[in-house]
Amino acid sequence: MTGYGKESTNYNGRLLTVEVRTLNSKQADLNLRIPSIFREKEFELRDIVASTLNRGKIDIYIQRDLAPGESATELNQPLVSSYYKLLKKVESQFVEGGSNSATDYLNLIMKMPEVMSPSAKELDSDEYAVLRKAVIDCLKKCQDFRSQEGAKLADVLAASVNKILSDLSSLEPMEEDRIKRLRERISTNLTDVVNSQTKMDDDRFEQELIYYLEKLDITEEKVRLKAHCDFFLTTLDIDGPKGKKLSFISQEMGREINTLGSKAQHYDIQRLVVGMKDELEKIKEQVLNVL
Repeated sequence: MTGYGKESTNYNGRLLTVEVRTLNSKQADLNLRIPSIFREKEFELRDIVASTLNRGKIDIYIQRDLAPGESATELNQPLVSSYYKLLKKVESQFVEGGSNSATDYLNLIMKMPEVMSPSAKELDSDEYAVLRKAVIDCLKKCQDFRSQEGAKLADVLAASVNKILSDLSSLEPMEEDRIKRLRERISTNLTDVVNSQTKMDDDRFEQELIYYLEKLDITEEKVRLKAHCDFFLTTLDIDGPKGKKLSFISQEMGREINTLGSKAQHYDIQRLVVGMKDELEKIKEQVLNVL
């Protein structure tokens, strides 16, 4: 969900600049900074941004630079004239004929409240139309940036999933050795507890062996893990938001890997399971960046 976009345009000599930055977040966390003249359109702009970028920590900045010679403030001339007359009248009561120059009065008057005030101009609908298009174009650039980052991220996720599938395939040849070791371990344990003068019941031994082999069988876990991995890779190729779905699939993958580890009873299989868990942690970390 990391993205960036910037767009600049002109209207009657004014420079309008839109800049968007996005970071990872579970919800749409929008921070919008706009000049006061566009404040009445804030909710509309928020809707445009939220519907385009869906979610993430979104910072959008809109800057409005005035045209050459244009001022953002106005001089309240009637108020200046009123202040000047008042000061002259007060001065005449204390100094006969007066002593201050007009420049001295002006320096004092300019410090008075409300002498300078923001230009009270209404929003020009044509200017807003230009700004709105700039916002949409900026968001498109941000989306393109996200798409490029997403393509790289998809390759990273696919590599980790394929590594898990590769480890799963490597596990197959170890199954026969695992069963052989289990058989030998059970036989040894039974022999130790059976009285040396008592013959071990072969049928009983086979029953116990079958019980433990069924209890420790990992066939279903392997099948389900492969299915989850294939589903993850298929979901990666789907257009549109898929971050939450990938997160759910990775959780299911984790359950099967953990069960494989608890049932393994084999050093080499445990080693492969540790590698799978490592890749899964990479997947969970990167999935947070997926929209």
